[in-house]
Amino acid sequence: MPTRTRMNVYFDPDLLKQVKALALRRKVSQSTIIEAAVASFLTGDSAEQLEAAMSRRLDKLGRQIDTLDEDLAVLGETVSLFVQFWLTFAPPMSEGAQAAARTKGLERFEGFMQTLGRRLATGDRFLKELSRDIESPPADSLPADAARD
Repeated sequence: MPTRTRMNVYFDPDLLKQVKALALRRKVSQSTIIEAAVASFLTGDSAEQLEAAMSRRLDKLGRQIDTLDEDLAVLGETVSLFVQFWLTFAPPMSEGAQAAARTKGLERFEGFMQTLGRRLATGDRFLKELSRDIESPPADSLPADAARD
């Protein structure tokens, strides 16, 4: 292993946060990140290396956008179907029943918002659960002729 020499340097706090975050994402030490950055600065990256890195990043962004587009389509369809079913099956109410329904609706909406807040805070996402369920349905839920294939 090559000999390493310790050096104390000062960083802008925001830059150091970025270095720490990158080190966590890449699962390497902060020293490795700093050493690579200094080496890159001293040697200058070739245009081919920069183009390859940019191409990889653009490809990754493209895949992420495709996933977001799919998720958005599922969300749009879900909301549309919900509204269609709700409008189709919600019976008209008398004046007296509307007040009670409004109170119950506000109560349910509050519960909905609390559940949504919890799910967003914990990272649980309905679309992820839905895609997992669709990708791997239980064998017992398949039709008999599909299970034999």
